[in-house]
Amino acid sequence: MLNVPPGAFPAPSSQQRVAAGGRAKVPLKPGRSLMDWIRLTKSGKDLTGLKGRLIEVTEDELAKHDKKEDCWICIRGLVYNVTPYMEYHPGGEDELMKAAGTDGTDLFDQVHRWVNYESMLKECLVGRMAFKPIAAPKDISSILSEEKKQVNGMVSEKNVPGASARDLTPSYDWFQTDGLITIVIYTKQKDMNAELVIVDCQDKRLRGEFILADHSYLIELDLDHAVREDLDVNIAEKVGKVEIILKKKDNVHWKVLGRPLESHNTFIKRTDRGLFYRKCKLVSKTEVTHDTKLFSLMLPKSTHLQVPTGQHVYLKQIIAGTEVVKPYTPILPSLTLDFKQPSCHDGAHIYLMIKIYSCGLFTQALDHLQIGDYISVSNPEGNFKKSQVQTSEDLFLLAAGTGFTPMVKLLNFALTEVSCLRTVKLIFFNKKEDDILWRNQLEELALKDKRFEVQFILSEPTKDWGGKQGKISLSLLSECVKRSRKDSKVLICICGPTLFTEQGVEYLRDLGYSQEEMHAFTA
Repeated sequence: MLNVPPGAFPAPSSQQRVAAGGRAKVPLKPGRSLMDWIRLTKSGKDLTGLKGRLIEVTEDELAKHDKKEDCWICIRGLVYNVTPYMEYHPGGEDELMKAAGTDGTDLFDQVHRWVNYESMLKECLVGRMAFKPIAAPKDISSILSEEKKQVNGMVSEKNVPGASARDLTPSYDWFQTDGLITIVIYTKQKDMNAELVIVDCQDKRLRGEFILADHSYLIELDLDHAVREDLDVNIAEKVGKVEIILKKKDNVHWKVLGRPLESHNTFIKRTDRGLFYRKCKLVSKTEVTHDTKLFSLMLPKSTHLQVPTGQHVYLKQIIAGTEVVKPYTPILPSLTLDFKQPSCHDGAHIYLMIKIYSCGLFTQALDHLQIGDYISVSNPEGNFKKSQVQTSEDLFLLAAGTGFTPMVKLLNFALTEVSCLRTVKLIFFNKKEDDILWRNQLEELALKDKRFEVQFILSEPTKDWGGKQGKISLSLLSECVKRSRKDSKVLICICGPTLFTEQGVEYLRDLGYSQEEMHAFTA
């Protein structure tokens, strides 16, 4: 969402910190940056204390290693000695110690699900957990039955989130003509739309994910034959039927659709679904301010992906042999509401406004990408719902620096599609005047739409600055955030550095706004 300074295993999201009573990043000692950690892992030093041996770890053995000077953690069955990583963790030693000597998978998933720990901690791998063997099923026919269900497009009972939900479980079917393969997904959910359907087809591997509230239905196969790059997706929104139309490379009759992969035909919680990446081509890079650039990435022809308002994606790069991941919020290429360029609406491009940090390992690598280079982009994530805006009369957006990025699509949506809104106000915090992103466009937008107001606040202004100055505070918010009428329905969205977000939420609570009236954009 926002552009965070360098650091692997980023500290917990602001929303999680707010819920937990407020936790902040811990300043790292000199020589403890992400690059320093990568150098240490490449140095050949024995970071496990086992001289390269991998061992099987029992629960009793794991529990013995629960101290700062001797800390082992289990994540998804793999045990790591994180003792040497303690001083490099942006969230601080105390965060790691919460999982010391235990299975930290759930805690890790709450905070760092998108981080590739296998790459970051590979030199700290102690071994695997020793698990008790599970008895094999007596009746092999039950296994064959499950496989048959998978191939025939029926979700097996073990993949249904609850017996009572079986009637609402999605399914799929397929048919063919001489030149086309059509896969029909029956989501059994009304109000399906293009943002809830993500399809990728690369080298005969087809992956289709369908977002159904907090669950995800997936079809994933190695296709029986090759297909052309371009695919079509048709959605019957009212009945929840989705068609994926593939074009055969050769006019041959397919006997089967393809070979089901491990996660094929599963219906599980979205949080249990791993992130999926595809490679996108950098097609343009333009300067926005002295330290911020607008990157335009082109999706593959065989990808159908539209990032919903208020959601973010993850960019993945291999830096010095280590996989590093960071979250960013896609924006529109322009704030001008009558923007009609097809690329803005055809879903073919993703636009990212990114601040380039002079000492930032990740953003420096991004800035060095050449036009035509590729970078891996994940599926969208986020819990913002447009309905929060659609039921509001007053919308306030508090942004600091590149915390402005989630507000771009939100502004566009609010001013073009939400008629009940009386006021939309952006309170935009920056250090200096030349840090303000898209200032001219914001001022132009305020002239075009009487409902919209923008207020710039600088913490380090020059003597010539005539606007407001200062940092986020109780008195400032009490002055700038006011309901249009006493009982008006209000939504206040906030995004920026961790401390800004946490303080903002606390001040708003002090001013009497409820948790339901606030949304902190985080990643």
